[in-house]
Parts: sequence; structure tokens; C-alpha cells
Amino acid sequence: MIHVVHHPAYVTEAPARSTYRWGKNGAIRDLLLAEGERIAWHLPEPMPPAWLEATHDPDYVAEVLTAQVPPAKERRIGFPVKPVVATRAAAVPGGTYLAALLAMAHGFAANTAGGSHHALPDTGAGYCVFNDLAVAAIRLVEEGRVNRVLIVDVDVHQGDGTAVLTAGRPEIATYSIHAEKNFPARKARSTLDVPLPDRVGDADYLATLERTLVPLLDDMRPQLILYQAGVDPFGGDRLGRLDLTLAGLVARERLVARLARERGVPVACTVGGGYGDDVMAIARRHVDAILTLGEALGGQEAGAFGAGDR
Repeated sequence: MIHVVHHPAYVTEAPARSTYRWGKNGAIRDLLLAEGERIAWHLPEPMPPAWLEATHDPDYVAEVLTAQVPPAKERRIGFPVKPVVATRAAAVPGGTYLAALLAMAHGFAANTAGGSHHALPDTGAGYCVFNDLAVAAIRLVEEGRVNRVLIVDVDVHQGDGTAVLTAGRPEIATYSIHAEKNFPARKARSTLDVPLPDRVGDADYLATLERTLVPLLDDMRPQLILYQAGVDPFGGDRLGRLDLTLAGLVARERLVARLARERGVPVACTVGGGYGDDVMAIARRHVDAILTLGEALGGQEAGAFGAGDR
């Protein structure tokens, strides 16, 4: 059984002047529904404003939740923040938080949205409104559910917002492996950044991922991994600069799953980036990531992961 978190608000009509492919989350849902009883579905609560404000500037939180985001910030986000977008923005961090709780009970869970790693303290950016990874990690730590969280970001773009929002919190570490010359132009400083040259393929990517991630895992000994499983390192991605194949993406998930399982660390997965004109093909890549991770990590007894090293 693979535990999947989904909220109807994830699937919304595209705002005017948006270049983001809003149909992706609905396609992900539909492909997972086709998996039948393999999937256990969970409905999240929207993230309460107090926890959004524990991560983001309260004035920015208010701007989003009332759908009164200034035009300059909307331009940085990439689309207008209408009421339906505001509702979605609060639901997504709630979904990542619930996925984390489910992962700690079962070894793995996935949110069908999220991975909004460009959102900064007082503004969104790069199609990201609230940073669900940072919001969920901070809430989990503040509630005392975990003492150490590692955010592993394999999106082709650096997780700049996540690094900024969790800086100065020793309980939260950030790892980002990304295309060096891709967005954002101005990088932040993660706990560990692994910038890659253009057109890196499967073999070099996977070797670099394992070589750099293992020491961080063994040094930090996290009790939870929040995994930003962007599929935009795929060679055909519209906004990517790397050259992974479909088999390479699957091998990446198997590698991350093996490293986590060997160390008894639960993994909560978010969708992250994936761009192009063929929405169903992109959704298929995301679903393959979820299914690959779920097959390797799911179905554990409660307490089998994340119980030790408190």
C-alpha cells in the first residue's frame, strides 16, 4: 500500500496569464487512481495561518490568503494569486505536513503537489507561493515530532527559498543537486549544494548524487527526509539543462530509497518541477517517481522508521 495525500484544491483552473501547466496535478491524481487498491488516499487539512507565519512574513501570508498579492510579487510568482490559488497555496503545505506524518508511520508517503522550493520569506517566486517544504519541516521540529529533518532536493533548479527559510535552524539541513546555470540566477546557500554542468547524463548524475548525499546522511542522521522529487532533470524537459533518461529518473528514486532504507529513515515525497507541452507525459514521470519510491519504502509497520536516535 502506497500512502498518497491529495486535496481537491490542488486541481484548479489556470489563472489568466499563467505559463504554468495547471493540469499536471489532476493528471497525477488520475494516473494514481488507475493504480486502484495499491494507493491509500489521504485528505489534508489546509496549513493553519500561524504555521505559515512561522516560516513566511505575516504580511505576505495575509496578502496571499486574502488574494491581495501586489503585482510585482505576482510577476515573480509567475501567475496572479486569485482566491482559488490562495486556497491551493494553503492546502499544499498541509499536504506535505500530512505526508511527513504518514511517512513516519509507514516508511513512505507522497503529496501529489508541493516542492515549492523557490518561495522566499516575503514573496513567492518561480511558480511557488508558500514553501511547503520549509513550512512542514519547521512545524514538525517545533511540535517536537522530529529533532532532525533533511530536505533532499533533486529538482533541476536550486532550492533557494528552502535554504533561505531554514537557515540558522540546526535541526533542518538542506541538500540541493541542480544545474548550475539554471534558475535562479542568484543562488542561496544550502547546507550542501551540488551544482552540475549542463547535459550531465545518468551515470555521472547518479554517481555524484550518491557520493555527495551519503556523507551528509551519515553526519546528520536525520529522522525524516522531505524529498523534492522534481522530474525536470529529464533530458526533454522544457526548463531543464540536464540529460537524464526516464530510466535514469527511476534509478535516482531507487538510489534515494536504498540510502534511506539502509539507514531506517522515512521519506515524504513532493512533486516538484516538470515542464513541457505534454502534460500526461510529465504527470507519468511524477507518478513513476511516487510508485518507485513507494514500492521500495512503503508498507512498513508503524514505528519501523524514524523511531531511533532521538
